[in-house]
Amino acid sequence: MASRLSQALIRWRWGIILFWSVLGYLAAQKSPEVVQALNVRGGSRQPTEAGRVDNLLRDRFSKPLSDFFAITVESPGLVDSAPTRTLLDTLITRLQQQRYVSGVASFRSTGDSTFISRDGHRTFLIVGIDTASADSTSKLVEPVRAVVRGALLVTGLDSISHKVRVTGRSALDLDVRNVVASDSRRGELRLLPLTAGILLLAFGALVAALLPLIVGFLAITVTLAVIVVLSKYTPMSVFVLNMTTMLGLGVGIDYSLLIVTRFREELNRGLRRQEAAARALSTAGVAVLTSGMTVVVGFAALLLTPLIETQSVGIGGLVVVAVAVALSTTLLPALLAVLGRQIDRPRWLARRLTWYHAPTAWERWARSLSRNPIRALVVGGAIIALLTAPVFWIKVGLPSRNWWPTATEAGQGVLTLESMGVSNIILPVRVTVEVPQGQSVVSAASLRGLRAISDSLKADPRVGRVRSIVDLEPGTSILQYSLLYSDLEDARAQYGGFLDAYLSGDGRIALIDAVLRDTTSLTSGMDVSRLARRLAAAPPKQLKDATIMVGGYTAASLDLQDLLLHRFPLLVALILTCTAIMLAIVFRSVLVPIKAIIMNTLSVSATFGLIVLVFQYGFGSSLFGLGGPTSAIFVVIPVLVFAVVFGLSMDYEVFLLMRVKEAFDKTGDNNRATEEGLSATASVITSAALIMILVFGVFAFARVLAMQFLGFGLAVAVLLDATIIRMVLVPAIMTLAGEWNWWPGVRRKR
Repeated sequence: MASRLSQALIRWRWGIILFWSVLGYLAAQKSPEVVQALNVRGGSRQPTEAGRVDNLLRDRFSKPLSDFFAITVESPGLVDSAPTRTLLDTLITRLQQQRYVSGVASFRSTGDSTFISRDGHRTFLIVGIDTASADSTSKLVEPVRAVVRGALLVTGLDSISHKVRVTGRSALDLDVRNVVASDSRRGELRLLPLTAGILLLAFGALVAALLPLIVGFLAITVTLAVIVVLSKYTPMSVFVLNMTTMLGLGVGIDYSLLIVTRFREELNRGLRRQEAAARALSTAGVAVLTSGMTVVVGFAALLLTPLIETQSVGIGGLVVVAVAVALSTTLLPALLAVLGRQIDRPRWLARRLTWYHAPTAWERWARSLSRNPIRALVVGGAIIALLTAPVFWIKVGLPSRNWWPTATEAGQGVLTLESMGVSNIILPVRVTVEVPQGQSVVSAASLRGLRAISDSLKADPRVGRVRSIVDLEPGTSILQYSLLYSDLEDARAQYGGFLDAYLSGDGRIALIDAVLRDTTSLTSGMDVSRLARRLAAAPPKQLKDATIMVGGYTAASLDLQDLLLHRFPLLVALILTCTAIMLAIVFRSVLVPIKAIIMNTLSVSATFGLIVLVFQYGFGSSLFGLGGPTSAIFVVIPVLVFAVVFGLSMDYEVFLLMRVKEAFDKTGDNNRATEEGLSATASVITSAALIMILVFGVFAFARVLAMQFLGFGLAVAVLLDATIIRMVLVPAIMTLAGEWNWWPGVRRKR
């Protein structure tokens, strides 16, 4: 059946080439829209406590600080001097005129010394945003930055002497998206000459080397265009952009390499170009289809996760692998059938690089393994065990440093806030206290309960200050607050925007913001969120009937982490089960899928160990431009690395086993088939792995930490898989297992 289908596809080669040419042209017109189509913030598709807090602030508070910008100002002179004071007044006036601004807080309006640095040269403004959608706030970043530029222009000050930067959660998110897009383009430009060099070495011919590049870049272009369309129906995270580039190039070139190599083998056996293309498609093409099916299992499992980020990668992975498989099994054979021997041009280059494809060295390696399989198993297993060891000390959470890219305007703004000792003011831990219907949160009893929660948070050394309706003025008693709030209209007139932000319009909800000390990292901030939730679970007796919830950035991350870790075992079980069933059907074996599952698990565990060693503990992190250990691993990384690595690792497993099985079916000799399969695929696997390592490794030097996690993890996984796993452990186990590798299929055959 595979042979007949292959011959039919080759007959339709010109139609196939025309179809992909038209599709590629249309995709090239659509794909540039992808950056603007991607979702900046992500988050959970399921309701979370932090999400309910955000909704409560937006719906029940007249002028909430549910989302805001921080605008930092650095002046050559004192910020209270005439030029800078004029700039600040102009900036405040222009911002208050914008319909989306709910209020502006600064030292000019509050007199609070927190807004001014100790040396008097730096200050910041808090700009409250009145919007119903958190993601739409990112669309206001550029308008606010335009207001800043206009204020500088009107006052006659330049942006060099007076550094004014817009930062905050949404500004950071937007700058991250722009950096990811820039890194993706830069990565493609860097990868083009590197991958072309390896392909030239692998094929020894310029024409043959260009074909996998065509498949890889066309896979990326078509996938990005599909993502633009899908983003109109479901949120697609910015994570998917770099993942599409990495996977499109990686699997596209991988699959092409396998088919082109087999095509050249068939040509060398004397087949004509159309027959050789059909033969390559019916053999290597089946391996590509099998490999593609095992890869998509991991991405399909990601669709069951509750996060937009992981679901987006799952959707993007499914699309890019499907497109790469389709291109490799339709367009590529069609091009090969047209080109024939022309793929060997220029021939003088092929003669000079024949040493790379000589199977002699790999045959010696295969014979050595077959003579000493136990020694190979012990040595390879010991290396994997050593690399896996650090995984037992993994800490999952938000990284303590390097989380925001500093080479952006928002990142520079965070650095300014850090120098003032107030960087965590933009990411407070937020506690909402809602009393039952008919009660007031400003009653004397409720105020005492709020004071108890506030004092408990202040007692934690990681908390710098607490802002709430019982923390307006130091030393103010509950009796004084009761008198103040007995006339809410007068209190709102006196404290204006503050009460609008910290007390709901109906007087039933109070907000408490715990601002972390600058020495407190995001990793420790998650612990403060846990503390706040313990306080909420055991509230003061005055608030026993109140609904207390904890939100904010670290609490939202904690919710997402709990949701994802709860679903992770199901994801692992699904990937393992589906992969085992598929391999059992393809190879008609019990031992082959079990061995594949064990080997891939070892590859993933060793990868996790190296991620923990390099990033969490900082060994060698300076090579990737990091300022030290991250102290924790972002929860999305283990999930994505497991799903993606498990699928990609199966690529080389399938490539190797398909060739071994083909040799075994001819000879019936397991050891000979293992040696022949290893020596025949070793150069292909090595070349494919080198390209994969380069593709993923480039993104290990990205400017966004999450991308560095992924790039490093995937590059290391491919390196381990193509060397220790596929070249040592798998052949050693297959040699030891003998004909049991193919039970019960071999028995039926006999």
